[in-house]
Amino acid sequence: MSVAFDETRSVLAQPLIARLATIDADGYPHVVPLWFDAEPDRPELIIMADRTAHAVQNALGNPRGAVQVGGEPLPLDPAQYTTAYLYQGDFSVETDIGHTAMKRISRRYLHPGAVDLLHECWKDDDVVVVRLFVRKVMRVH
Repeated sequence: MSVAFDETRSVLAQPLIARLATIDADGYPHVVPLWFDAEPDRPELIIMADRTAHAVQNALGNPRGAVQVGGEPLPLDPAQYTTAYLYQGDFSVETDIGHTAMKRISRRYLHPGAVDLLHECWKDDDVVVVRLFVRKVMRVH
């Protein structure tokens, strides 16, 4: 069942682990867990990655893919799960100038001291932004 992107913002606001699905050169799905953030004013998800990562290379070769968010066990009742959504669309890969996206995304998941440590460790890495332009959203759980 399709839903509007804005209807899923409460799930997207949580620091959940997303699953990025790209298609490899042989046509097989490649799925990896990762951190993400949502653009506040448009239906786009952003992910930080090293330029050499398989998922990045796959997105450059075939821009179609998806990101799944949610479906996590609830802390107070592990038999219950958060609502899960599948976001399908087209990827773009952009240079993360000044590591802006990396800093933004890592602040969602880490305490300030750990954010600074991560930024120091990655300061010389070729970090990119993988952006998903969402075309369709489906509730999957």
